[in-house]
Amino acid sequence: MPATTARSAETRQNILDAAQRIMAHKGYSAVGINEVLAEASVPKGSFYHYFASKDLFGEALLKSYFEEYLADMDRVLAQPGRSAAERLMDYWQLWRETQSFDECQGKCLAVKLGAEVSDLSESMRLALKEGTDAIVARLEQTIAAGLTDGSVSVEGTPGETAQVLYDMWLGASVMAKIHRSLAPLDTTTAVTRRLLHA
Repeated sequence: MPATTARSAETRQNILDAAQRIMAHKGYSAVGINEVLAEASVPKGSFYHYFASKDLFGEALLKSYFEEYLADMDRVLAQPGRSAAERLMDYWQLWRETQSFDECQGKCLAVKLGAEVSDLSESMRLALKEGTDAIVARLEQTIAAGLTDGSVSVEGTPGETAQVLYDMWLGASVMAKIHRSLAPLDTTTAVTRRLLHA
């Protein structure tokens, strides 16, 4: 990759990283392009060199976020020497820790932006759908592995259980933000153990 292309890709990623930090606190609509560029130390007016529109920027932001999230998730769910049930509970524990930041305001963009941008932008809604579908697919695979290794048992299919668990944790994360308390996540952890018989 030529040096100028590498620098351009690095600057683009720097803008996305800065936006992720800001939008995890403020949401999407409340953040202006100039605020993101200032945080990224990128000159004003250069935004459209990297992104054709704010809509495409939002889509790129979500894709970048989920790429990093899924890589972290894969590391947790692939830990050697642990049962599938233990790996699943490690993942939920990490979720709980991530949502405990800043008085339970959390760092998850799916929680922060999900409802907001799904009505604003079809491309961002689809990026959210693609990212959350990938999370559920990984949960499904790990639940299926748990059925095989005997560490998990479920009443429905692995796919149904994975979807219910993800939906439950997403809802609990919103409630944790509303109440500024980890209690909804603690309750959800207990229910998760019961659903998985883990």
